Amino acid sequence: MELYIEGIAYYVYPVLITLIIIEYFSAKHLYNLKESLSSFTIAAVSSLIAVFTKVWALGVFILVFEFSKEFRMEYLGYESLNWAWYVWLVAIIADDFSFYWHHRLSHSIRILWAAHSPHHNADSFNLSVGIRNGWFVTFYKPVFWLWMAIIGFEPVMIAMALIFNGIFQFFLHSQLVPSLGWIGRIINNAYVHTVHHSSNIEYLDKNHGGILLIWDRIFGTYVHPIKGLENKFGVLKPPASLNPITANTYEFTCIWKDVNQAPTWKDKLKYIFYPPGWSHDGSTLTVRQMQAAHAAKIAMMDEKKSEVLIERDYLERMAG
Repeated sequence: MELYIEGIAYYVYPVLITLIIIEYFSAKHLYNLKESLSSFTIAAVSSLIAVFTKVWALGVFILVFEFSKEFRMEYLGYESLNWAWYVWLVAIIADDFSFYWHHRLSHSIRILWAAHSPHHNADSFNLSVGIRNGWFVTFYKPVFWLWMAIIGFEPVMIAMALIFNGIFQFFLHSQLVPSLGWIGRIINNAYVHTVHHSSNIEYLDKNHGGILLIWDRIFGTYVHPIKGLENKFGVLKPPASLNPITANTYEFTCIWKDVNQAPTWKDKLKYIFYPPGWSHDGSTLTVRQMQAAHAAKIAMMDEKKSEVLIERDYLERMAG
């Protein structure tokens, strides 16, 4: 059963690759062939790793589901939420909620960011990025879904919801999709997802949702694409190589270097578990610190602009 469920995801790979090829010939200027080749290699290794980690994850879901049956019977009054159509719908929503927090924390905890960053350290944005998943993500990702097994979602249902969410997100990685209007403010889409893959200060750590944008709106991480602001895709400090191994290990080596030069054990731990950019001496900044400084700069510029306008208005009235 586990291998059958995992196999479902692999049947769609030829379709995804075909769509990448179609997009390439439709918009070659959006592609860097060497980078895309790196993305395909990263995807191939990631898929091979996932054969083992996802089967293991399903086994853990089953174990947790069975182990928590008595808890559900005693405190919730049921053994399982069963297979009704509306339970499937709730499972997809619950899965999306889990993905939001998995994704958000993968940007705000440095060791998790090290695993997730290969998905972001491409300088281009196209469908090939949609299959560019870090090799180490699936080792910790299932932890965020354990609560669903505990409250009674069937393990197979959880696995299917994960697969559906993953396939949906592939289609978010394209610049050829225009704004979807009001629908695009509810359902995640490629036009909005360009924000998430941009390294503009205004866009950093925004739009973490998978299928729904409601989580970003509720938890304050939603930003609509800003008219006139050109997207700068990639990360602030990219690896100086397109080598797939470098792409997947670069952030880990950076953590190692920072830990080695940290003056105290407390600082060493902070370099691992605090947000990316944190430094004990303030030599580098976190995203929140950068955005706060940027907001202060904009406010100062607006204030000076207002003062100039007031002074100009005063001089014009005096001259009149």
